[in-house]
Amino acid sequence: MSHSIRLLLVLHNHQPIGNFDGVFEQAYEDSYRPFLDVFEKYDSLRIGLHTSGPLMEWLDQHHPEYIERLCGLVASGRIEIVGGPFYEPIMTMIPSRDRRGQITSYTRWLQDRLGATIHGMWTPERVWEQSMTGDLASAGIRYTMLDDTHFKNAGLAGQQLNGYYVTEDDGQIVFVFPGSERLRYLIPFAPPQDSIDYLRSIADAESDAVVVFADDGEKFGTWPETKQHVYDNGWLTQFFDLLAANQDWIKLTTPAETLENVAPRGKIYLPEGSYREMTQWALPADQLVEYEEIRHVLEQDEQGLRILPFMKGGFWRNFKVKYPETDEMYSRMMAVSRRLQTAIENGHDGPMLDRAHQELYRGQCNCCYWHGAFGGTYLPHLRNAVFHHLIAADNLLDEAEGRERPRVEATAEDFNFDARQEVRLESDRLIALLAPAAGGQMYELDVRSICHNLLATLARREEAYHTKVRAGEGEGGDVASIHDRVVFKQAGLDQRLQYDPTPRKSLLDHFYDNEITPEQVAAGEAIERGDFLQGVYDARVRRNPERIQVQMSRQGNAWGIPLTITKGVTLESGGTALQIAYLIEGLPQDRPLHFAVEMNFAGLPSGADDRYFYGEDRGRLGQLGSRMDIDDTHRLGMVDEWLGIDVNLSLDRPSGIWTFPIETVSQSEGGFELVHQSIVVQPHWLVQGDEHGRWSVTIDLVMDTSLAESRRGDKAAVVTS
Repeated sequence: MSHSIRLLLVLHNHQPIGNFDGVFEQAYEDSYRPFLDVFEKYDSLRIGLHTSGPLMEWLDQHHPEYIERLCGLVASGRIEIVGGPFYEPIMTMIPSRDRRGQITSYTRWLQDRLGATIHGMWTPERVWEQSMTGDLASAGIRYTMLDDTHFKNAGLAGQQLNGYYVTEDDGQIVFVFPGSERLRYLIPFAPPQDSIDYLRSIADAESDAVVVFADDGEKFGTWPETKQHVYDNGWLTQFFDLLAANQDWIKLTTPAETLENVAPRGKIYLPEGSYREMTQWALPADQLVEYEEIRHVLEQDEQGLRILPFMKGGFWRNFKVKYPETDEMYSRMMAVSRRLQTAIENGHDGPMLDRAHQELYRGQCNCCYWHGAFGGTYLPHLRNAVFHHLIAADNLLDEAEGRERPRVEATAEDFNFDARQEVRLESDRLIALLAPAAGGQMYELDVRSICHNLLATLARREEAYHTKVRAGEGEGGDVASIHDRVVFKQAGLDQRLQYDPTPRKSLLDHFYDNEITPEQVAAGEAIERGDFLQGVYDARVRRNPERIQVQMSRQGNAWGIPLTITKGVTLESGGTALQIAYLIEGLPQDRPLHFAVEMNFAGLPSGADDRYFYGEDRGRLGQLGSRMDIDDTHRLGMVDEWLGIDVNLSLDRPSGIWTFPIETVSQSEGGFELVHQSIVVQPHWLVQGDEHGRWSVTIDLVMDTSLAESRRGDKAAVVTS
């Protein structure tokens, strides 16, 4: 006997902060608009729709007609708008106050613009920890949707997943729906009838079943090859035809309506987790390779299939370990959030503080804080966008607090939560973060006038999918889930795999063999002859009213020769330059040692004529990303005319300089591709001690943003868009 069944179709449409306008527009044309074009024809069908805040703001600005269509569908009861945190953060990554603030601010926006009543929310990337429950409830959220994987990890199975549950923390409750992984892979990749048959098998077995499809709306047109499949070949029309034809037993409904008409199946406490693939991606690369091999073996065996439900991957928060660069963004975000909260507690309020809140929330957008089948943290424009908004929030807080200009200050504390102190050197124009305990490196350099971090870099590291790159595997055939596609966007990627043993930051101190070539250095074949690169430096801060210097010193060795390196980083009040001074002591007088200072610069893309190097006479030397071996120079500059910045290195002694790009072989929706991450600029010298065994050099690093400021016509303007 067949029973009726409730089906919830909930789409999640999202584009991240910092994505290109062209990507938004293409997704609109390929997915968001055509989906409504088809859906509007079926008056009897109802769905849930979550559109992330970044995308909704873009749509409101560029396609208000789409927003008006949504308003009509909401008013007619055809679409239930599902809320969520405004700028799509991973909820477990941000402070509790920001969780509530993100949710309530987006709820207000959706109510005001769409006339929607918000009952539930989309949990970004379905990353869940039980402690979130109270924040959701406090923000007025009644329900959320997670994957059935979460429920399986809590011990549920089979028919127990065909319903919804109540969960609780600290006496506050929220209802949770399990999204069907089976439907996630059927829709829209299998024939529409397969989904109907799957629902029929559930309806035949039990009554009052509730089945949830909750997944990316981009699967309907934006994902590779799906536009033709879903629209041109009629998949979506066929699917909706089948749903309409089977309404006698398939009740297509909304989450809020389900809460009113079907009782929860009981109480459940869910372990931390996300969708299955995400937990796998959080594993270290070697463990992920082994995990995938074991899973493949188990899938071929009947007993193995019984084991699979108990096999889970890693913990989402460990993306901050797997990719330390995401931890840098996280730590910076936490500092801004704390500063904003302190400003509120000190009685500051007004529009500047409201804008700072919005910039902080934008800087919490999740997409570049992790990496899997999507570009994520490997996409420089997404990392740059996060830092852009966090720096903008700092600028706005300066305004709200009435901080004086010009100024300079330094603070030492554990900024990145590693139990070691870092130093923040700050003026009203620049912010530099230094890590004495990690080779005395400079790991962040914010140019505040353009809200840009020149050290938003990414090191090259091994990924589990590099095994496919080496094997050159590829496949064609029918449209496939994005998780299953293997496409090479460029030839020879297997020859471009290279891994960095240390972060690609600045003020990295190298000792090389005297005969080393720039090709060997760029290829990672240089042997490190000193112990300064990641060694612990002692640090002290020297202050006067107009300038502050962070002085870092280490007693180490190179080729077994005891040496002391002292490097000072000086920032002046109101200045746009860092003065970097090196003193090496204990050098032999009878033979030279090869010493180099590595600097990296991010957000200055290669491959464009308006982004270029220049030399002492300001003549162009080539596009950024060029490999160069320059002898006996006192200057090298880098210009990004689009960004409006000129970065100039001036050296007080003749220097050789090597330059080369850092490029990653990474995975994105479109396939495997080469991505430019940063430019290495490495001054180097054959150093030999004077009569006291000393050698020194001074490097002035000047960040000139007059071009960008002239475009705005206001040198004190805060860039926030």
